[in-house]
Amino acid sequence: MSKSAPEDPGRKTRAPAAFVYEDDPRPVETSLPPERRRPSAFEADVILTPDEDDPFLNPEKDSAPLPVAVPRKRRLSFAKIAGGAFGILLSLAFGLWTDSLIRDLFSRADWLGYAALAALAVGILAVIGIVIRETAGMMRLTAVQTIKAEAEAAILETRPAKARTLVNRLASMLSAKPETAKGRATLTASENDIIDAPHLVALAERELLGPLDRQARALIVSSSKRVSIVTAVSPRAIVDLLYVLYEASRLIRAMAELYGGRPGTLGMIRLMRDVLAHLAVTGSIAVGDSLVQQVLGHGLASKLSARLGEGVINGLMTARIGIAAMDLCRPLAFRALKRPGIGDFIGDLTPSMTGRDQQK
Repeated sequence: MSKSAPEDPGRKTRAPAAFVYEDDPRPVETSLPPERRRPSAFEADVILTPDEDDPFLNPEKDSAPLPVAVPRKRRLSFAKIAGGAFGILLSLAFGLWTDSLIRDLFSRADWLGYAALAALAVGILAVIGIVIRETAGMMRLTAVQTIKAEAEAAILETRPAKARTLVNRLASMLSAKPETAKGRATLTASENDIIDAPHLVALAERELLGPLDRQARALIVSSSKRVSIVTAVSPRAIVDLLYVLYEASRLIRAMAELYGGRPGTLGMIRLMRDVLAHLAVTGSIAVGDSLVQQVLGHGLASKLSARLGEGVINGLMTARIGIAAMDLCRPLAFRALKRPGIGDFIGDLTPSMTGRDQQK
């Protein structure tokens, strides 16, 4: 094998170059290669919720407070006029049918006619009793709303006479509640004291409604827990819906009875309509997008099963229904006492996420 000649150290080496001939059909690429595009999966910015704003870590902080529920204004509409007219027409038709039936029974046998008259009398008395009960229930609900409206006007008065009269009416309405005995005694002892109207109404709210508010919160917590458990283990969605409606109606009735309303069937229908109308208008029927994002974004799926997470959502929705019913049934607006929010019930439904289990 022949060895290559040694390179001259003084000789300069030239870098290789590329030459283009005129008859070369290939175009010359003079532009720089395009930059690589970042993957689209990493283009979106991920925003994490701070711990101080997380309702699961700080249940006492309500990031999205509910608007105060107010009763709907009752207006005369064409639907009500049509319903009243057809109701009168059906009543007349039923009266004529009853008269014809009794005459036919008398023509057959006298004892059949007298039996029909007795049954008609019992039915009329029962209807009168139902009308009286429903009217009393509607009047009680109207009295609650009247006291609430008069309290707002009495606060603006310079003299406490109107506020004192209103407080006495409130104490009389809640006299059947043993929880208000201490508060009524305190208000009676302060009759000779000079208290301005705003402080007098605030005193009545703390002494009379404070114990009832604690019971109302316990009712909301119990109902929300039952809904959360039942909807977590129920096999069908229709069962969830029916149980939520049943529990919501029970909660609304219990809230009205707690604050002295005691509605009848028609009053209960009105209350449920007002509550559902409030939740539908405020967009709270599905608990709210921000709260759902908090539930899903804080890793609830890693701590709870999917069904249990759905139960927590339904429980929070029931809590919002209870808060709306509390606004409607409470005889005084929240001024001296803190109005409960949805954040006050998150810790009761998810104690393991808020650290209550560790505290216990």
